[in-house]
Amino acid sequence: MKLWNNNNNIDQRIEKFTIGNDPAYDIILAPYDVQGSLAHAAMLYKINYLTSQEYNLLKKGLNEIASEIEVGSFVIEDHVEDVHSQVEKLLTDRYGDVGKKLHVGRSRNDQVAVDLKLFYRDEISKINRLVKSLALIFLKKAEETKDTYMPGYTHTQVGMVSSFGLWYSSYAEALSDDLALIFSIQKIVDQNPLGSAAGYGSSLPNDRDATTEALNFSGMHINSIYAQNSRGKSELMLGYIFSSISATLNRWCNDTISFCNENYNFLKLPGDLTTGSSIMPHKKNPDVIELIRAKCNQLSSVSSQVQNITSNLMTGYHRDYQLLKEIIFPAFSTLKSILDLSIYCVSSIVEKEDIMEDEKYTYCYSVEKVNAYVKKGISFRDAYHKVKDEINSGSFSIESITIDHTHIGSMGNLGIDRIREKIG
Repeated sequence: MKLWNNNNNIDQRIEKFTIGNDPAYDIILAPYDVQGSLAHAAMLYKINYLTSQEYNLLKKGLNEIASEIEVGSFVIEDHVEDVHSQVEKLLTDRYGDVGKKLHVGRSRNDQVAVDLKLFYRDEISKINRLVKSLALIFLKKAEETKDTYMPGYTHTQVGMVSSFGLWYSSYAEALSDDLALIFSIQKIVDQNPLGSAAGYGSSLPNDRDATTEALNFSGMHINSIYAQNSRGKSELMLGYIFSSISATLNRWCNDTISFCNENYNFLKLPGDLTTGSSIMPHKKNPDVIELIRAKCNQLSSVSSQVQNITSNLMTGYHRDYQLLKEIIFPAFSTLKSILDLSIYCVSSIVEKEDIMEDEKYTYCYSVEKVNAYVKKGISFRDAYHKVKDEINSGSFSIESITIDHTHIGSMGNLGIDRIREKIG
């Protein structure tokens, strides 16, 4: 069954090529297709296109299909092209000609667009919850390790004294920015395209405000052309979410992999987060975190993949958009698994407590000594050269140095409550 059938025989190779992997993604969209159809049917009843009896039959049939989807018995039959066709076929088979009335006032273009918007909205909410949970885990670890010192690095060289609390809370705040981006993009994505039909509206008096309210969208794509042109734009915005979160976690992965290395020996991973070697009995490889890093690198290309498909398209619907599902759907699954495992990894890491006792980190305290002289009234530049001379002469000592950082965002004042407010 093809809604667009024009009585021409279609070469099976062409049909297979044009359908591609869509049936697998359509099963995922099935519950959203029913949601959209329920809202559309209610709107058609409101504008007097459907009688009360017809509307109740459609509503009954759609709710039956929704239940079948929920229990997993809904399938898209081999000869049926897509989820939209399958839903209409079931309604028509079970309730007669009333099933044929459901499509009036809309096109498959706005039908799939609303399905995707509803799906994206749910997926963004799931990502939001996972990112927030991870950020709070980082804050919990920051609170637990705020007095455990470690060296801080610039140019990958030993720089100044830092702490695990400062390191962990940096990632919590980075994720708070990712959450702000998610919030902004959710607002852009959460707009109703239903009723725009093929992109040029309908001669029926579609009540688009009614479907917007029924589907609980925060807004509407008002212009019918832009409702269609938002395909690709929404996916590009989602790519920014994937890239931003991936950038945060990629850096954390690199840090953690390095800090677990014997040459650093700052962190220890539990056994279930490492793998061994087939030849080296002592190896404990951080494979899980390496794969998180690699998957983050994959996700960082989502926006560019979307741009490559959509950047040369003119106004209106194009079949090219179908391929965006093959990019976005797996990306959501990958990001959720990354976040879920990251929560477990961060919770399980053990920090070494006596790192700064190693003499190779002695010069981490040079700035502390400069500031100690400054507090005694020596100018910063003179204090800097005084400490530099001590280092060059071999007389530098840290015996009288104490760590006293009090400003907001420093080791002694992490600002955890403020970061928690940013996380929300």
